[in-house]
Amino acid sequence: MPYFVFSVRPFAQIEKLAEFIAFKEASTHAKSLRSSQSVAADAKVKVMFADNQQLAEDLLCQVREAGPTGDD
Repeated sequence: MPYFVFSVRPFAQIEKLAEFIAFKEASTHAKSLRSSQSVAADAKVKVMFADNQQLAEDLLCQVREAGPTGDD
């Protein structure tokens, strides 16, 4: 399964920036995009692991539950 690098803007405006076989290359590319500010100011650069681009975009649109707070 490939790793996809996306630019995610408000209101689920998603743009595929790249696709990689290995996480290390995807992560390095995403970090370089974040540091160079080559994406829009209101965009976030995200890396997703999925079977295909459509599934990756669907996962980006899902609302995630907050993790544990440590108050257990």
